[in-house]
Amino acid sequence: MLETSATIARQYIDAVSTFEALEEAQEEAAHVRGGMYWHAGPVAAPEAKYLVRTTPAGAETSLGARTTETEAIYERFTKRKQESTERVSGLRAALEQHQRLNRALRVGRVDPLVVALLGRLASTQLSPHFRVVGTHALYAYEATAGVRLDSDTLATRDMDLLWDTRKRILFSTQLAKVDSSMLGVLKKVDSSFRIRKMTSKSQKYTAVNKDGFEVDIIRRERAGDDPHPIKLSDEDEDFWVVQARRANVLLDSPAFSAVIVATNGTMARMNTVHPATFVAFKRWMANQADREALKRRRDLLQADTVQTLLDKYLPQY
Repeated sequence: MLETSATIARQYIDAVSTFEALEEAQEEAAHVRGGMYWHAGPVAAPEAKYLVRTTPAGAETSLGARTTETEAIYERFTKRKQESTERVSGLRAALEQHQRLNRALRVGRVDPLVVALLGRLASTQLSPHFRVVGTHALYAYEATAGVRLDSDTLATRDMDLLWDTRKRILFSTQLAKVDSSMLGVLKKVDSSFRIRKMTSKSQKYTAVNKDGFEVDIIRRERAGDDPHPIKLSDEDEDFWVVQARRANVLLDSPAFSAVIVATNGTMARMNTVHPATFVAFKRWMANQADREALKRRRDLLQADTVQTLLDKYLPQY
């Protein structure tokens, strides 16, 4: 592994600062989504006005007749919404500039498709229901450590998403707001994604695009009132989430989050597992007799690499 140069490190720090400021601004903007307007009174009293709050979906709620109090509510909302809009707009412009600098300085290392997929999960508010596990988690660790890991350690053509079955009702509600299926969410990023079928393992938990990049969605082994099997939506073509051995360990791990950068300069937040959990889990996998020898060696390489990051660059974890 190599430490990043001072120039790249400085650019990454500045870009992340802007990215996180935009995250905060967008969260604040969510509180003033929709609008307010004064609704005219009935025909018998057209001079009467009523304050109405609208939602992005078109629903309306009356906040009462026009009074000093409702006028103050309207003024506060209008001012807050304008300030929020200006802040989000300004930060988006600043982030676009940082993303151009990221590309020019070659700050990023991640496949742009991965960043786009994570960005899509964030924009649809589905991120809280997933953790990135497996090889791609290494990008979050190396970004935080300020190093670049060897290509042999990072090489992969699939991304594993661990789905939290404990939040399945909330997930279904949110998914219904943004798309008809989880596959549909992926297809908004790359329309060539399809669920794998007619394979030896009948991998309907895997979506693959035209370039052979795969997205796997896994879950913990059945526990408590978990239904089984689970399909993420009622659509004919969508993920059947597969049980993964000891995935509960990854699900219960302390959270770890980092902003990652793609080779084209774009950025996204990756939510994954604590690096110490990653190390322990990879060592456990390497000791499984039924795991392929090549994968066991790679498991050990990744475990040793992340342990080195913890010892040398991430002692706070």
